[in-house]
Amino acid sequence: MSYKTKKPILLSSASEEPSIDNWDKASWENVAPIVAEGNDGEIIEIIDPSLKLVRVPSIRKSFRAPPEKLFKVIVIGDPTVGKTSFVQRYVQNTFKKDYKGTVGVDFALKIVQWRDHQKIKLQLWDIAGQERFTWMTRVYYKDAHGCIIMFDLTNQNSFKNTLKWKKDVDSKCTLSDGSPIPCMLLANKCDLPHRQVDINDIEAFYKEHNFIGWTETSTKEGLMVNDSMKFLLDVLMRQEGLQNFPNTEKDESMVKLSGPGPKVEKKCSC
Repeated sequence: MSYKTKKPILLSSASEEPSIDNWDKASWENVAPIVAEGNDGEIIEIIDPSLKLVRVPSIRKSFRAPPEKLFKVIVIGDPTVGKTSFVQRYVQNTFKKDYKGTVGVDFALKIVQWRDHQKIKLQLWDIAGQERFTWMTRVYYKDAHGCIIMFDLTNQNSFKNTLKWKKDVDSKCTLSDGSPIPCMLLANKCDLPHRQVDINDIEAFYKEHNFIGWTETSTKEGLMVNDSMKFLLDVLMRQEGLQNFPNTEKDESMVKLSGPGPKVEKKCSC
């Protein structure tokens, strides 16, 4: 039979008498049964009045927040598809019409509070889409955990070139087991009329070339920017074994990403 106490008892060894000493008592109110700590730092449990001690897994560890997790995500695609606008919308929740073309690569950092106790330090590498910078992509891709490939719904060529970008990243950047890094496909500028890319073509393309998901976005309106990034981080966390999703199909907290997404004030059919 276990005994209860409102104050934890600290033992330096199994043979010593119990005493109150150096505990954060507020954290251990109403603890039951009596808990104690041995010389080796392990938590022990007092099972009977004779102070017979039984080892149990550390209770103190459960109160420690896990360390920050660092992820590097590369953002690639043709020039002017909206990569920089996407990064700025996600990191700073701002949008500008007069962005200058990226030269080489730009960096952004965002700290994301994940679930209750986990923090993610997210590095976003906004890589220039101009042809003259492609010889440097191997350097930019190094140690990336995930990838966003973006195209412009009003530019058919930018969609066709996503295959070139996907092959480039698959050939130059892999996970530790040799598999491709997770790539998400984003169809940007869905707030604009006169789109040149059909939804059915996007759906078939993303499945054929092993993207983890796709959605339409509008960095101007802020549509699906945060949701798409949450989806990608979900995938990265599971990949690292830091997310416990025994059945992702039934997990209501996970963002599903496979399709055009919601409409934007009737400006487009997304």
